[in-house]
Amino acid sequence: MRQVTMGDVAKKCKLSVATVSRVYTDPEKVSPKNREKVYKAIQELNYQPNALARNLRKLQTNSILVIIPNIMNTFFSYILCAIQKVAFNSGYKVLLGDTDSSPEMEAKYLYYLQQKLVDGVILLYPRSNPEEIQKIAGEYPVVIVGQQAPESSIPFVINSNFLSSQTATEHMIKLGHRRIAHFSGRLSQPVSRERQKGFVFAMEANGLDVDKSLVCEGDFYFDSGHALALKLLSSAQPPSALVAASDEMAIGAIKAARKLGVRVPEDFAIIGFDDIKMASICEPALTTMAQPKEELARLSTEMLLSYIKGEPPHQNCVVLNDQLIIRESCGWALLNND
Repeated sequence: MRQVTMGDVAKKCKLSVATVSRVYTDPEKVSPKNREKVYKAIQELNYQPNALARNLRKLQTNSILVIIPNIMNTFFSYILCAIQKVAFNSGYKVLLGDTDSSPEMEAKYLYYLQQKLVDGVILLYPRSNPEEIQKIAGEYPVVIVGQQAPESSIPFVINSNFLSSQTATEHMIKLGHRRIAHFSGRLSQPVSRERQKGFVFAMEANGLDVDKSLVCEGDFYFDSGHALALKLLSSAQPPSALVAASDEMAIGAIKAARKLGVRVPEDFAIIGFDDIKMASICEPALTTMAQPKEELARLSTEMLLSYIKGEPPHQNCVVLNDQLIIRESCGWALLNND
């Protein structure tokens, strides 16, 4: 069967094609009577508008690109799903760009925005240097999540990494630990440096020496947490506690402790960061700093859509607070079982 066209709709309701088109693009400029005629004709003819052609005329794609370092990290996949819900409810599709933590791949995905293949980009925990991001974000709709933007004019949403790491460390200190290790992500990334600084600040503010051999660089993932914990727990002076910069590294450390016969939390207390799903179901359940993932996703998406529409967002720079979730791995219950 021949596909029904906008001309067929116009003929059916005895109006111009321009008027029918305006019902889709600017309905307030069409009288209620004529709008009703068009809607009735569309229903009777089962007309399906060509979204691609309409978007090309408007120079819009009604799609946004979310660039993430690694889809295998459940923290990023959770935020991606939350972004998709907000975008879909606003009539936008979500495309995914997985960079595998490569700045070069990140730049290639940002090129899609320059070519107007998408209307805007949400950049999660970017790996590119700030100057490269600024070249793109200064001219096109970009919102950064997890890292402060290189220029104040670029919208960003972050969590309080320094303060949260300080809070986690002070929790361990209150539980009586003095020899505390810290596993960071790659220190080339600002989020890793901030979490490490928060750890060091808490130790020094409480009059404790920071043993550099216990401050280790990982990569946020399970294998690095497992390898680093095996090394430290096998040393002559193992730590009694660990503040890890991600839940995956913390869970890796739990497995290493189990392999060595070290009890968690009795011999080795552990706190993670992120509150991924696995944190609540691993054994023992992981104490962690929970990031407000849904808020990060909602605010960043709303900012980007406002930017795309040419409307100034209500907030351009947002810092969200994390929450300490106390479970079994830190040993709090052992000291407060009364």
